[in-house]
Amino acid sequence: MTTQTTTPHTPSAPAHGDTKGFIGLPASAGRALATGGSALAIVSTFLAWTWTSEYPGDLTVYGYPGGLQVLVLIGGVLGVLFGLASYGVRPLVRLTPGNADSALKLAVTGTFVLTWYTVIDISAELGGVVNLEPGGYIAALVTLAALVGALALPFTWPEPDPIDPEDTGWEQFKHRQRHHWTVVKAAVASDHPGRTPQLPGYVDVLVIVAAMAVGLIVFTYGIGTEYDQQFIGFLIIVGFGFAAFAKAGLVARVSAITARHRTLTMISAFVAAALFPFTQSDDQYATIGVYILIFATVALGLNIVVGLAGLLDLGYVAFLGVGAYTAALVSGSPSSPLHIQWPFWASALLGAVVAMIFGVLIGAPTLRLRGDYLAIVTLGFGEIFRITVLNMDGTSGPDVTNGSNGISSIPNLDILGFDFGQEHTILGFTLARFANYFLLMLLITLIVVVVFRRSSDSRIGRAWIAIREDETAALAMGINGFRVKLIAFALGACLAGLAGSVQAHVTYTVTPEQYQFAHVVPPNSAFLLAAVVLGGMGTIAGPLVGAALLYLIPAKLQFLGNYQLFAFGLALVLLMRFRPEGLIPNRRRQLEFHEEAEAPAVLTKAGA
Repeated sequence: MTTQTTTPHTPSAPAHGDTKGFIGLPASAGRALATGGSALAIVSTFLAWTWTSEYPGDLTVYGYPGGLQVLVLIGGVLGVLFGLASYGVRPLVRLTPGNADSALKLAVTGTFVLTWYTVIDISAELGGVVNLEPGGYIAALVTLAALVGALALPFTWPEPDPIDPEDTGWEQFKHRQRHHWTVVKAAVASDHPGRTPQLPGYVDVLVIVAAMAVGLIVFTYGIGTEYDQQFIGFLIIVGFGFAAFAKAGLVARVSAITARHRTLTMISAFVAAALFPFTQSDDQYATIGVYILIFATVALGLNIVVGLAGLLDLGYVAFLGVGAYTAALVSGSPSSPLHIQWPFWASALLGAVVAMIFGVLIGAPTLRLRGDYLAIVTLGFGEIFRITVLNMDGTSGPDVTNGSNGISSIPNLDILGFDFGQEHTILGFTLARFANYFLLMLLITLIVVVVFRRSSDSRIGRAWIAIREDETAALAMGINGFRVKLIAFALGACLAGLAGSVQAHVTYTVTPEQYQFAHVVPPNSAFLLAAVVLGGMGTIAGPLVGAALLYLIPAKLQFLGNYQLFAFGLALVLLMRFRPEGLIPNRRRQLEFHEEAEAPAVLTKAGA
């Protein structure tokens, strides 16, 4: 018996292979409307959008964009650039080796979303659309016109899969929704940019420097946003802007250039990061910066365990606590029962070594477990550590950690006469306490990155990847699985302990509540694992970006209140649904999740 299948047909839907847009306008008219609307959006940012300065950003000034208008201006500029590239303007065609139309659609959509968000928020905050000035109405209309033009740009419609007549109504509905999503993806699909041309060495250097400069500017602007609406607008324009650059093929081209010069890229990235404190007028945002670096460094250490070796560790934050408590005990703090003060290099080494010993002691009896069983054991270890230091208060146990009060009044570091707690003037710039610790933590992060990179490209690193991909096959090939996994566990714990030794001095106080499995404020084990998964397992940049986002977004979205964790969980669900490989994926993992993607010409030993 055979089952007939039918192809869903909607009278208004184009047939397979047709090249037309969502809206029945000529392609030339749509392209002109999208490009012209973006240009007019730029003009609208120089007009007043509201009559009162009560709305954050002061959008009342003519001739000078302010607040969210600056972000709309950036979106309009991107729309004009990609629009001109889609016309074939020669200097700009080189900026779109992928698909200029797809990039234009995303840039225009981002500008539309940001503009209408601003207009609606002004109306809601001030009490109605009557509070809008002509500039606000003009911006809303021209971005809507640009969106209509972008939706009219043609693309090749995919062929729908046939529907089984015996499917239930619900199954047929899901089938149609999957097809609609396939159509949306086809609308913004991008051609492969092709092989990156061999450029002169100095051009590659300039491209890398420019990319790092843009990254520094974007990060500095994002961390310096002063109110909730500005940060939400920042997320909107950065998200759509990055997607537009990716569809244009620029991200692939820059990635290929950085892959050819990995050492230069790493040095440039850390030089750009080191310049961050010099862009700040006070210590306010350097505080966030140093905590992001602590979080990112620990996440990178966890990436060895999870991303390379494939071991699910749910108690990793305990190793950060081991390093912090060890450094605090020998810091000279008056609340430390040891009453000794070691130099920083000695306390940092001690924190790393003690954390590594704990890693070996915990890993030796448990690493013969796999999967969920290993995760449960590591979760238990994390809670055992927190409860143990909580009870070592002289009443429930020996007086070592002062129980819930922790070890407080940890003195600032003093390295070769450089007091990290005092302000210092360097090249005319004043660096306060957190800026000093930011630079120190950046050095620690550099050490962790070098260790991660060298170990992932080594023989041990290849053995970790083999264990991660198929442990049974790796064992059959002669790899000592237990020894290899124990090395990963010990090395990850060592790096976390090193970061903890700095954290103790930054926070002044070390308490058990800082090292929970899940908490609103990172770092904790749940957020660390989320940072690795969100950023991209097995990569260097992935956990750094993931940690920065997971620390910065809760810090900036305080208005969500008790809904912060809900929004965080929803974002993770959406990410896992639509981009399971992470924001900056390992190329091998990207090919596993997206079989239709074209394989890169060269893969590193770690698959990056």
